[in-house]
Amino acid sequence: MGLFDRLRGEDDERVVFLGIDGVPLDLVEDHPAVFENLTDIAETGSGGRLESIVPPESSACWPSLTTGVNPGETGVYGFQDREVNSYETYVPLGRHVKATRLWDRVTDAGRDATVLNVPVTFPPSTRVQRMASGFLSPDLESATSDESLRETLDGFDYRIDVNAKLGHDDDKTEFLENAHATLDARYEAFSHYLVEDDWDLFFGVFMSTDRVNHFLFGDYATDGEYAEEFLEFYRTLDEYIGAIRDSLDDDTTLVVASDHGFTRLEWEVNCNQFLADEGWLSYEDEDHDSLTDIDDETRAYSLIPGRFYLNLEGREPNGVVPEDEYEATREALIDDLESLTGPDGQQVCRRIVKGEDAFDGAHDGIAPDLVVIPTDGFDLKSGFSGKEAVFTEGPRNGMHKFENSLLYATDPDLDLTDANLFDVTPTILDLLDVDADAEFDGESLLA
Repeated sequence: MGLFDRLRGEDDERVVFLGIDGVPLDLVEDHPAVFENLTDIAETGSGGRLESIVPPESSACWPSLTTGVNPGETGVYGFQDREVNSYETYVPLGRHVKATRLWDRVTDAGRDATVLNVPVTFPPSTRVQRMASGFLSPDLESATSDESLRETLDGFDYRIDVNAKLGHDDDKTEFLENAHATLDARYEAFSHYLVEDDWDLFFGVFMSTDRVNHFLFGDYATDGEYAEEFLEFYRTLDEYIGAIRDSLDDDTTLVVASDHGFTRLEWEVNCNQFLADEGWLSYEDEDHDSLTDIDDETRAYSLIPGRFYLNLEGREPNGVVPEDEYEATREALIDDLESLTGPDGQQVCRRIVKGEDAFDGAHDGIAPDLVVIPTDGFDLKSGFSGKEAVFTEGPRNGMHKFENSLLYATDPDLDLTDANLFDVTPTILDLLDVDADAEFDGESLLA
């Protein structure tokens, strides 16, 4: 970088990875004037589609992106996971990720990494030279790996996440101000440590993009009230990416990627209410709000997002579906899910994935039996508190999408044909010339 003496060779390759959570490829490609820098990176380097994972949910996506393996190996399947041999659930944190992270492989190879604001990394690792954990961290004090980092970030008015509660207001002014302040502080922190630290891998994530998409993507898609503010937010993000790119030397590759895509949300689909209506799910009493409240007549239940489990004998504590009836029961559930149509008659389930086709590894004991990839517009919810209807509306107007995540890189030699999230870690290791001696579900995109 030319700003301080390095102990290693002058020509060692370095990588800066910038995550832009939930940013869809078509948003960038449809607005080259808003995304001038990403457009230029695509023209002079590489850029294109990156398929997400099943399910396309940030809590599952980031562990897979940063390890190169599927949830069967990471052990994280979504925002809420089930304990083995129990109906108790928990919110997965960094300590629940079982597979080896990218930055740990870099450190094991004798190189240095700075890691800032990556979701599902709490508590922060002390193996890397500096880490501030991201989404799901309770506060800045516990999210930072050392006192110096904590004090510096506090001076930037750094916040772990956007205040999503503000997005529930009809007037989105405060929400937008909070999102911009979060974005600005994140860029200030990234810029500071890009110069301050002697890194081989700098890995930082902008997650405010996901928050803005959840509450304003519908405005953008329909040219609604906040469409211009939505694009202005992204113009600022692109300017920050451009400034970071301009600060890097010729030995550093910039990689920008999203973990999943986005689309407009029209209906929230209360999957457990659907299962209850169809006779698959019932509760011990009327006052229910969790998986532990289901009764011994339940044959199936759902966890967010769109994960369906049979209440199987020998796996669930009070399972009622015999093992020899597993396939027939699962096929019956598939048939019922395929029959589910929205208020406009549109089929809700665009694709239904069997668990064994998506998950494989040492931690697949809590893998779902089915995962539904919904038709655009139908956001699959899985609360256990009673809903009056299967289809409801909420404050969000944007939802995650499987197909249209993205990857851009200043290296022109990346082949993005059929690229997916599992390819990111082996690609970065290849760019760094680090031999991981590991098996990944993806492969390097370097041609």
